[in-house]
Amino acid sequence: MTNRTSGFGWFLALFAVFLVAAVILQPAPPPDPAEMARIEARLATGGAPTLEDILARQNGETVSNDYRKINIGSPEQAAAMSSQLGTLGGASDPDLWRALRFDEADIRVSAGGDVAKTLVQDGGMTWYEFREGPLITYGGWLLLGTIAVLAIFYLIRGRVRVDGEMTGRTVERFQFVERAAHWTLAASFILLGVTGLLTLMGRKFIAPHLGLETNALLLTWSKLIHNNVAWAFMLALVVVFVMWVWHNIPDRTDIVWFKQAGGIIGHEHPPAKKFNAGQKVIFWSVILLGGSISLSGLSLLFPFDMPLFAKTFAIINDIGVPGWFGYDPLPVSLAPQEEMQLAQAWHAIVAFVLMAIIIGHIYIGTLGMEGAFDAMGSGEVDEAWAHQHHSIWLDEVKAREKEAPRGATPAE
Repeated sequence: MTNRTSGFGWFLALFAVFLVAAVILQPAPPPDPAEMARIEARLATGGAPTLEDILARQNGETVSNDYRKINIGSPEQAAAMSSQLGTLGGASDPDLWRALRFDEADIRVSAGGDVAKTLVQDGGMTWYEFREGPLITYGGWLLLGTIAVLAIFYLIRGRVRVDGEMTGRTVERFQFVERAAHWTLAASFILLGVTGLLTLMGRKFIAPHLGLETNALLLTWSKLIHNNVAWAFMLALVVVFVMWVWHNIPDRTDIVWFKQAGGIIGHEHPPAKKFNAGQKVIFWSVILLGGSISLSGLSLLFPFDMPLFAKTFAIINDIGVPGWFGYDPLPVSLAPQEEMQLAQAWHAIVAFVLMAIIIGHIYIGTLGMEGAFDAMGSGEVDEAWAHQHHSIWLDEVKAREKEAPRGATPAE
């Protein structure tokens, strides 16, 4: 029994050795001819990308960078040959830059943590080309086009005048606290818009004409103003929302206002409450777009503490939005540098749209409509103006004045 067991054990051992030998000695699968051709082409160029690689990338195909990553130099070789070849040792300049390119270099930083060790990042060029190209081009034309359209409209339509004569009797349109919040929001947004444009377009439009030093000075002050005035904008945005949100809920009167184009086109003036449909559009544009600008701005101020886009993309993917349009899911693993690039691009795009809307708002409140500026200037408007543009609101104010005790101020 013992001899049989021992013999069976030897049999199992020999069988295991046979299996291991078969696995080890198994011939490797034949190499892919296309990949072998690419490898030979790269060897012929010294490891540089080939024309086929470039065309493949342009077609959206994935091209392996492994053949470039292996040429980043050997630290051991560099240490052994440093006395012979100088500071780089066994690594050449291309090896060093290749190591930086693939985030393999031994980088030591005094501040910023591991994030600061990434000195070369692929997405940076895509972001830079978008920033210097479509963003500046289309954003600039949007603002200039808005101003041009309003100028043409003014030449054709002229100023919206008050029908008949002013009565000389005024009614309080906005209280002091409302005007203070409005002007804080308006002044801060103008400062943010100007400093943002200087930061975005200074290198392209200011530096070539006024010099690099002037541009650098403007950028320094723009950054200081932009980062600090942003807090006043966000605070005023919250105050304005709390004060006026109930007056800006859409209702049936807005349909009539839109049908008659608010009296701007033609001479009919639809009835309106404290805010007409056009003002409601402005309000919600400021709240929603201003809120989005604020969030992306906070993400830029605190890039490592408030990453927005990876989490947002995950939610969008969970809903399935990319699939509706035939696209792959959005990336949900983003480096801090990628988060900042996306935040800056979104921040600027939304800001351009809101600036165009505010330009139209400024036009209506100043040059475009007689008496409109008084509402936010002194807070008092003539009854003739109020009856023409906000007749429902005027009737409500007069009704409260009759019901209020003498000397009391009627509430809005």
